Amino acid sequence: MNKAFVREPDDDGRGYCPCCGSLGTPVRTAPLDEHLLPESRSRLGASAWFCPYPPCEAAYFDQLGGLVRTAELKAPVYPKSDSAPICPCFHFTVEEIELDAEADVPVRIRELITKSQSEEARCGILAADGRCCLTEVRRLYLRFRNRS
Repeated sequence: MNKAFVREPDDDGRGYCPCCGSLGTPVRTAPLDEHLLPESRSRLGASAWFCPYPPCEAAYFDQLGGLVRTAELKAPVYPKSDSAPICPCFHFTVEEIELDAEADVPVRIRELITKSQSEEARCGILAADGRCCLTEVRRLYLRFRNRS
């Protein structure tokens, strides 16, 4: 078929990872400045998308072809690395979620919830995707809890 008769898909404003096709999480300037080295940062504009798929090698990308791989980040970030804290603000780890799921009372998670509402929480800057970790913490807690 002649390409002149094929309709291009409409741009709906969402960004899909060029490496794995996952829907990216929109990210503003602060997390990009925090996690990228200057030479990598220069490949992206004021905003970009974060690829949330853990095995994918892409970390950030934009619609103009800019791509920064996880190997180019200043330090490992969750969910790209299991060794990175799920909460970069308070260095809360996946292991702590698992321990709370095995305990009768989720003491650590409750402390994290309280801390996340304080002025010390800087999710918009420190989190690789610029979002608060509590949704993911709760999801993992329920997954670990149901596994027991």
